[in-house]
Amino acid sequence: MGWWQVGADTLADSRFLVSPLAEAIASLKTLERGTAAHPGERDWLRAHLPAYRARLGDDPVTALLVRAALGRNWNATFLTPTPTDERPGIEEELARMRATPPETARADLAVSLRGPLPARLRRDDLPERTADLLEWVWTRAVLPDWPRRRHVLEADVVARTAQLSRRGWAAALEGMRPGMRWMGESRLGITTDDCPPRELSGARLMFVPVTPSQTWVSWDARRYAVVYPCAGALAGAGGGRVSAPEALARLLGPGRAVVLALLGTPKSTTQLVALTGQGLGSVGRHLKVLLDARLVGRRRSGRSVLYYRTDAGEVLVNAQGEETGNPS
Repeated sequence: MGWWQVGADTLADSRFLVSPLAEAIASLKTLERGTAAHPGERDWLRAHLPAYRARLGDDPVTALLVRAALGRNWNATFLTPTPTDERPGIEEELARMRATPPETARADLAVSLRGPLPARLRRDDLPERTADLLEWVWTRAVLPDWPRRRHVLEADVVARTAQLSRRGWAAALEGMRPGMRWMGESRLGITTDDCPPRELSGARLMFVPVTPSQTWVSWDARRYAVVYPCAGALAGAGGGRVSAPEALARLLGPGRAVVLALLGTPKSTTQLVALTGQGLGSVGRHLKVLLDARLVGRRRSGRSVLYYRTDAGEVLVNAQGEETGNPS
């Protein structure tokens, strides 16, 4: 197993953050894969995959570049740069990618390919081509839905932070990405693959959620990042919505039932609005009724209030054979 040695100072200085560039990269990886992990991704691919394939069909060099950069089991480093602490906009991040020295890009591709570059990729415009494609993916396939995606990502950060404060790092990192777990003795398991351990003393560690079902790690001289698929992704990047079990919907009403079904893990009002598609006022009214009935509880986490199912709520939902409507 590959693991990172993470000292107390690094953990204390770690942070969760939202990165538009990471969202665009994850979306590119999903388009290139061409298969959906859940119904929401299927709807999104149906809407955007034909245009993506047409674009690469008209640009065979970039098509070859993307396949090489994604590699067999390692991304070319210049394709997945480690986020900065300053949270720059995607334009600044893409400018940083375009500024990658051509020889660095070619060396990164040789690593991801595990061999020599094809002749058509021995050129100096590889960073520019990569950034142009990511800008296209962002503009055409991500930006129109970015406000909803950002709400889902921010709510995931709130929920993870709440788990951290209540139950520690082992709980906060649980299920973040395959093979990742807290191993004890300051060791963070990153992958089940056999990789050499890395010492993170004095480095900044960042956790970056994305809505597509994609995950990777990256690092530079002083920053490390774990990009992971966030909870709530099943709401769909194409606008698909979760539903509650039919029996529960008949009992509580469909809007109120889906709110209760989604609270298998703590969520903020913002996340519930994003996941259900209901208005803020409607979600607030549903939560008040559920609170009065003692089916949900609430607690404050920093500036946010998180809602969760009580034991009574768990009994009611499980009696209806729930779990199909919970994206967590």
